[in-house]
Amino acid sequence: MSENECNAAEAPVLFRTEQDSIGSRQIPANAYYGIQAMRAAENFRITGLSMHPEIINSIAYVKKAAAITNAEIGLLDRAVSKAIVSACDEIIAGKFREDFIVDQIQGGAGTSLNMNANEVIANRAIELLGGKKGDYFLVHPNDHVNLGQSTNDVIPTAGKMTTVRLLNHLMGQLKRLHSALDKKATEFDPIIKMGRTQMQDAVPIRLGQEFRAYADAVMRDINRIHKATDEMRPLNMGGTAVGTGINADERYMRRIVTVLNDISGMNFVQAFDLIDATQNLDPFVAVSGSVKACAVTLSKIANDLRLLSSGPRAGFGEINLPARQNGSSIMPGKVNPVIPEVVNQVAFNIIGNDVTITLAAEAGQLELNAFEPIIFYNLFQSIDTLGFAVETFVDNCVTGITANEERCRELVENSVGTITVLSPTIGYEKAAKIAKKAILTGRSVRSILLEEKILTEEEVDRILDPVSMTEPGMSGKKAAMFT
Repeated sequence: MSENECNAAEAPVLFRTEQDSIGSRQIPANAYYGIQAMRAAENFRITGLSMHPEIINSIAYVKKAAAITNAEIGLLDRAVSKAIVSACDEIIAGKFREDFIVDQIQGGAGTSLNMNANEVIANRAIELLGGKKGDYFLVHPNDHVNLGQSTNDVIPTAGKMTTVRLLNHLMGQLKRLHSALDKKATEFDPIIKMGRTQMQDAVPIRLGQEFRAYADAVMRDINRIHKATDEMRPLNMGGTAVGTGINADERYMRRIVTVLNDISGMNFVQAFDLIDATQNLDPFVAVSGSVKACAVTLSKIANDLRLLSSGPRAGFGEINLPARQNGSSIMPGKVNPVIPEVVNQVAFNIIGNDVTITLAAEAGQLELNAFEPIIFYNLFQSIDTLGFAVETFVDNCVTGITANEERCRELVENSVGTITVLSPTIGYEKAAKIAKKAILTGRSVRSILLEEKILTEEEVDRILDPVSMTEPGMSGKKAAMFT
């Protein structure tokens, strides 16, 4: 044998040949993905983003549950099942992520992602059984890894599992925000400030009352999201292609969700109507709606914080936000409210994502909605980014807010908004005249009342006590606690 022939014989095999119904392709020899994932990666160069790690984990759980169930009912060789389970466990542990090569947005209702997972799991299982990647006689992506399944029940199930896990993280961050706002509400409760409606002076309010309202709104969102999470519980696993369960053993259909719960530690149920659960994606719309509602709440709170901290001298200046970074490349000393601003931007994006999710769910036809990939792409992004926004909102903004008590008091004392409380005593018309005079002259309501002898000094002190205005029926003794 010549030297060249020896070198050729020793050279590593760089590719393997795989075939599908379309033809054959050369696949990198060391790749765990196969021909169908490669075709999808070539067809769908859309976002340039790798698949969300949590949906990879979720699909691995589904495949693991299917392998265990099929082995238990005698449809899958136990050695093959064990190898598939081991491969799935490795994926759940974070391995082989680089072999999930399909784009997050793809045609085919998620078939590309399902087959990518089937191929990676099959090839790793083949290795564990002593074979070489691509030797699908040992473990076949469709016949073994996908046994009893269809993309049309695997992908919705994986999407629901992922959504629940992401929502749990989000709710954890929201609970931290609620706690932080609640603490600020207690800290700021003695501070009287001017309330405003339609950006005009209204009546006094306590700063703590404002922050208590923020905390209550966040808790309402937590409850709303928790309730929406229940929309994810019914799974169409066992329904296969259209919900009729074709090619799935009846014993498998009865057991698959229970096994999935056992290995994942989650709490799902099999949908009462598998056809309905395969056709309709409205549960994802409900979840998206709850996330959007929360984003709207947080954006409104962020708006308020930006206004209340505006200035610091030419604005409201009633609170101080923590200084996180320089605010200008040209104006020395300027500090911007960057954390509330990023919360606003995340909210804007989530609102747009919700529109996309709504349209995609509506666009389903007959027995299947093909647009799950865009729903998942947007929904996972909404949940993730909201959770990260809340995290920085708590850590870099809310916990460090301080109040400018003197500024708050000054604005209350110089406002004509306190005139409102006089209406029951002197009548609306007379109160309006006093307010107009105070605005025109720049004098205080108190001084005009005394000068015109409309009320005695004792009556003025009692009626215009700003603390008593912030809570109906608050006695002078209780009000004194805040002075």
